[in-house]
Amino acid sequence: MLNRLKKMDWMMMIILVMFMGISTILVRSATYNNPLYPDNDIKTLIFYGLGFFVVILGTIVDYRLILKVWYVWYAIGLILLVLVYFLAGETNGARGWFNLGLFSFQPAEMIKLFLIIAIAALLGRRQGDPLRMRSDVMIVAFIAFVPFVLVMIQPDLGNAIIYIFIVLGMLWIGNVRYTYVLIGLAVVVGGLMLFVTLFNTYNTEIQDYLDKHDKVHWYERINTYIHPEEASADDRRQSENAMIAIGSGGLAGDGYLQGDSKNRRFIPYTYSDSIFVVIGEEFGFQGAAVLLLLYFLFIYRMILIAYQCYDLRGSFIIIGIASMMVFQIFQNIGMMIGIMPITGITLPFISYGGTSLLLNMMSIGLIFSIRGHQEKYQMDA
Repeated sequence: MLNRLKKMDWMMMIILVMFMGISTILVRSATYNNPLYPDNDIKTLIFYGLGFFVVILGTIVDYRLILKVWYVWYAIGLILLVLVYFLAGETNGARGWFNLGLFSFQPAEMIKLFLIIAIAALLGRRQGDPLRMRSDVMIVAFIAFVPFVLVMIQPDLGNAIIYIFIVLGMLWIGNVRYTYVLIGLAVVVGGLMLFVTLFNTYNTEIQDYLDKHDKVHWYERINTYIHPEEASADDRRQSENAMIAIGSGGLAGDGYLQGDSKNRRFIPYTYSDSIFVVIGEEFGFQGAAVLLLLYFLFIYRMILIAYQCYDLRGSFIIIGIASMMVFQIFQNIGMMIGIMPITGITLPFISYGGTSLLLNMMSIGLIFSIRGHQEKYQMDA
């Protein structure tokens, strides 16, 4: 056990500790003097404490045991996605959270890791040989399509899109043929064009139908993606105020706890989805650059571990996790600076949120397990 812990990537652990400090002070600033969220900074530290325990536990467990029963994890994820739709109450127009009292649990977050494990197990059967369309690519696409649909009907378009990027990253590293890539792109682009055409053609009918069934928020979220210029006043106001608040920070920012501007007060969830606004306003371009540099080093270490793996399945898992985090970082920051639509995607390791943080820490524990068990894998081979 000690040998496994010694093989943890200590640079990544140091960066995780830095993320904990950054997240705590930003959540504190975002909820400062707010009676609705008096202890979110303390809860962040508690979640991180649980998260580090999960990292250590994940490091000790042999990841190959998890891969052997990938179908069990995948089935659990699907069951949770079905149950949350029927048993959970609505939050911001979506049914995606189990309220467990002390915290809320979001299955759409957990299924990301289960999906990565399932795809890695399937791709690993090829041992690096080019993937076949029917028996490899189509199966992986179907494995991802089921949770994609279940999450879309919540509706949670942000997390559903992450599944697509996980699949794309893992198929690419899994040695997919270029012809399959072109076919896939053609199908995706064609499908999107057909969907947009039908949505625009029957726009009024779709809106009326969903409104009649009390699902108009589905229409609003999809319409925001297809026609950003027709986004709701709240979404436009959030995006505009976010850009103004970030821009007001300038090079060095206004200073810690000094960034509670008029614009920021009208931005919802500055402690969670919109936490990048706090970074930009209080720490400026320099603070944002430091955070992005930490993310770069973090992802770089992941890719380095994946490159050093003897077991291709371990490499596939790490690339899937890296794909997930890279897109989340891009999407979260992009929506705050006006280049991406507004979604409910959190900023990894920084935004307040127990499910999201624990998922990310579980992912890091899995990466450390892969790194720590490579020597044994080589000996067994």
